Amino acid sequence: MFPFLVLCLLVVGISAVTASSRSSSCIGTISSLDDVSSAIQCTTVNINGFTVPAGQKFELQLLDGTIVNVLGEIQFENTTWGGPLFQVSGNDITFNGNNQKWDGGGPFYWGNEGLSAGTTKPDPMMIMSISGTLNDVYVVNSPAQAFSIGNPGPLIVSGVTVDDSQGNYPNAQSNNQAAGRNTDGFDVGGNNLIVQNWYLFLQDDCLAIGWGTNITFSDNYCEGGHGISIGSISSNVVISDVEISGNTVVNSAYSFRIKTDTSATNSIVQQVTYTANTAINCTYFGVLITQSYPSNMGTPGNGVTISDIDFSSGTTSLTANSDAYMVSVNCGVGSCTGNWDWSSLKTSGGKVGPIINNNVITGFTQ
Repeated sequence: MFPFLVLCLLVVGISAVTASSRSSSCIGTISSLDDVSSAIQCTTVNINGFTVPAGQKFELQLLDGTIVNVLGEIQFENTTWGGPLFQVSGNDITFNGNNQKWDGGGPFYWGNEGLSAGTTKPDPMMIMSISGTLNDVYVVNSPAQAFSIGNPGPLIVSGVTVDDSQGNYPNAQSNNQAAGRNTDGFDVGGNNLIVQNWYLFLQDDCLAIGWGTNITFSDNYCEGGHGISIGSISSNVVISDVEISGNTVVNSAYSFRIKTDTSATNSIVQQVTYTANTAINCTYFGVLITQSYPSNMGTPGNGVTISDIDFSSGTTSLTANSDAYMVSVNCGVGSCTGNWDWSSLKTSGGKVGPIINNNVITGFTQ
């Protein structure tokens, strides 16, 4: 009886493993959009190089714990539509981009008109709604914003490249101006996010935080565009516990910016720490904190509390062009509060900017 019982248990166990393998522990392969629905039934998904037809979205709704391996370049055909071009969702995902290029076809859409005019553009190009890790994704020629990140749980994003440098040059639609515009690297709204070791070449914000807590942006390289931004902040938003450290910002109009909408109410920006960053050749504003967005130095609102903005740990060095403002602060009456220790912010090269309605900055002079 006993050997028979053991044999039965072994058979049952083998059957259970086989059933589990058939349900998810397979390898799905995607070589066209036709392969997606079957591939996402597996917890390993390999993506070969292929071209996504114009006006169609490449979307992955992944099983929890899925590993994605990108094994070839993805090209998106062009047409006038709002996108996105790619969207992925899932929990505890390992997304390995392997530095294979995702080409959004930006020159077809660019004309120095951004999102407000001209050709309708896919915006954003990539929506990433995952927790887990996202590594070595390489985007070129995003039509507008490259990434939108809204992580459902903790997420580490490493080694990503966004190369929109072709947008620095005129094309037939841009009237001898740089063709790319509104090509943000990524906008984020989420909690418990680490972004590190990115390389960004673009014409708008490298980082724009819309809301969230416990966000780290570290050891990234940002060239061109509008630097590292918090905001713009609208009403009923909380941003807290943000660490911006070890980044290099080069040839940007702005280097480090916090911007809140003039009309915004019931919002908070707090506990933002800048540590050991370097900014070179800033062309407009080095550090800009303004509560009059979209104006830089207009009449500020005071419906957003900005508190505890820190430059005290590890020297942040900023060099501005001679006609750029090194530091400008434009607070609403009574809305900039707390501890603003700026003793490790070192600026040079540019003009002294105004500091309005803020008597809490300590340890810093321009």
